[in-house]
Amino acid sequence: MIIGLDVGGTNTDVVLLGDKGVLKVFKIATDPNDFFNTVLKSLQQILKGIKPEEITRIVLSTTLATNAIVQNKIPHVGMIVAGGPGIDPFFFKTNPYYFSVSGSIDHRGREIEAINYGEIEKIARELEIKKIKHVGVVGKFSVRNPLHEIQIRDILKKSFEKVFLGHEISGNLNFPRRIATTYLNTAVYPIHEIFFNNVTKSLAEKGIKAPIHILKSDSGTMSFEASLDSPSQTIISGPAASVMGAMAFAKDDDEILVLDIGGTTTDISLLIGRVPVMSPLGIEIGGHKTLLKSIMTRSIGIGGDSVVKVFDKKLEIGPERNGDAMAFGGLVPTPTDAIVVLNKLKHGCYNRSYKGIASVAKKIDISVEDAAYKIFDLAGKKIFKEASDMIDIINSKPVYTIHEIKKNYKISPKKIMILGGPAPYFSKHFEKLFKMPVSIVPRWNVANAVGAALSRTTCEVTLFADTKQKIACAPEEQFTKKITSHFTKKEALKIAIKLLKEKAIKVGAETNDLKTDVIENLQFNMVRNFRTIGKNIRIKVQVTPGLINGYDYLVK
Repeated sequence: MIIGLDVGGTNTDVVLLGDKGVLKVFKIATDPNDFFNTVLKSLQQILKGIKPEEITRIVLSTTLATNAIVQNKIPHVGMIVAGGPGIDPFFFKTNPYYFSVSGSIDHRGREIEAINYGEIEKIARELEIKKIKHVGVVGKFSVRNPLHEIQIRDILKKSFEKVFLGHEISGNLNFPRRIATTYLNTAVYPIHEIFFNNVTKSLAEKGIKAPIHILKSDSGTMSFEASLDSPSQTIISGPAASVMGAMAFAKDDDEILVLDIGGTTTDISLLIGRVPVMSPLGIEIGGHKTLLKSIMTRSIGIGGDSVVKVFDKKLEIGPERNGDAMAFGGLVPTPTDAIVVLNKLKHGCYNRSYKGIASVAKKIDISVEDAAYKIFDLAGKKIFKEASDMIDIINSKPVYTIHEIKKNYKISPKKIMILGGPAPYFSKHFEKLFKMPVSIVPRWNVANAVGAALSRTTCEVTLFADTKQKIACAPEEQFTKKITSHFTKKEALKIAIKLLKEKAIKVGAETNDLKTDVIENLQFNMVRNFRTIGKNIRIKVQVTPGLINGYDYLVK
């Protein structure tokens, strides 16, 4: 049996999957000050009558890192950046404790200028005085030669709890994005570590020893243990779970708009033939453009519990959430209260919802029922506009999926799948707004947890080869190998696939569930004095996101 656990900002959902599909579901309010008991209570409920040894797999998804970044609640960390000649690294400054240092590696991986040990030691003392515990280190061409990053780490490691190196976070050459990615990885680590410790403690309390995985931004999973080194990969974990929850029930030939309406936000994403549309370079979050491989998603501050306000007789919804809807004991009117007044939702206290919507109606001089419909309609129209804008933006560029780049391809969804607590109440309204059929994802109120539970473990490997220098390397994997001047792309691909499979097993994949794709296979001739002197080869391969073997039939 498999447990899927989705720890959201509003609620924590947990499902138990067995041979006959979804066996149990449970939902509990997330206590941000006590994740241990939130998770423990969820497990206690879902495991009633179940022996711990019957659990074979546990998959988590969470929005904790996302919320911390968006709300600017991440701790201070240090960033040390070696750029060398070119644009001043301060142009890419990410945070207050950001230092540009000497030392330079060129694009071929050759050392041009050594680092200054005294300079690094001085920065270390300054960071210690400021009680900084975690540091990120990035060199401009460290993916070609990580020597300087490693040397800086060796100076710092005795003084700080954790030092993250840019070449281990991403093997891509985009310097500004690698800086931002390393910064976010370093900054969310303390938050993720607390989450990790609380979850593992909760599972140990229940005597569960099954492998634990966590959903990543690309909609695949990694082992929970491995996530401590790459916590940034979990930043879009929650929206990725939405996509997988919908993918489990989508048809192979469908082009689908996926809407996950939660208590705080609505997450928007797209599927093409059961394949998520991906962000071209990496996600942008909190003003930081990263190299984190991710589904293309847009999160907007409209959910069932969003605050409804009136300014100058103009109705506004969100983006803040101030607890539950009034129907369930909250203090301010919300779209959920409007749904209750419209008799679409039969749960909760009608009188409290009516009172809340009446306060809104009075400010805009209309009836309570008209105010309720106006709130409901405005929420739907705001979601419609954001979804339409997102499709337009995607169609203005090549479309990226987990398998390929689709040039000159125009996305035109013919169907909508919705999930999340308010999903059933918006379905008919969305059919009118979008003018296309809408289906409610089965188990819509816990579909994220189902999607997480069924997601395959994924990873990727980037291999560089330079036949002039006679070296092949995959810096993220700490792999270097001497090659001959006759080294070929075919040989490079064979090495990359081998490294990929080894990495996949290490981060939690099953040996019988390693579907791989080649997503880059490039070769450039190096020419000097009108003569070819060598080749640059770049290979990128991945274990493809999807549903795990043997369980996809459970949701059909």
